[in-house]
Amino acid sequence: MDFTVTQAQVFHFSNPDEVWTFPKGTLEILIIEGAIIGRATYEPGWKWSTSVQPLAKTKSCEVSHFKYLISGTLKILLDDGLEFTCKAGDVCIIPSGHDAWVVGDETVVAVDFQGMADYNGKFSHTFLF
Repeated sequence: MDFTVTQAQVFHFSNPDEVWTFPKGTLEILIIEGAIIGRATYEPGWKWSTSVQPLAKTKSCEVSHFKYLISGTLKILLDDGLEFTCKAGDVCIIPSGHDAWVVGDETVVAVDFQGMADYNGKFSHTFLF
């Protein structure tokens, strides 16, 4: 994305533009110069296929993600069978066509720099804001 910065600005997730909630999870959305950035919080026991799939009504998550994990551990299973783990401090690129779930008892907090624009276009009408 190409954009020109015309003034200094500060944004904070404590004042999001939108908040999406679903079982065992929350997405806080910031819209910055046309970009959509999300902070996801997934509680222990969260799994895409049980928490979001009933809302999205797709076989698997159809959104690609480019995220940084602040805390917790997330396991990802791609539709092609590849499975991998993202832990606190990791930057993960996750292609469309996957399931994901929290591993262990620690809440996952992640900032998603890519997928929120796709979520907004595909699924926002199914979430409670």
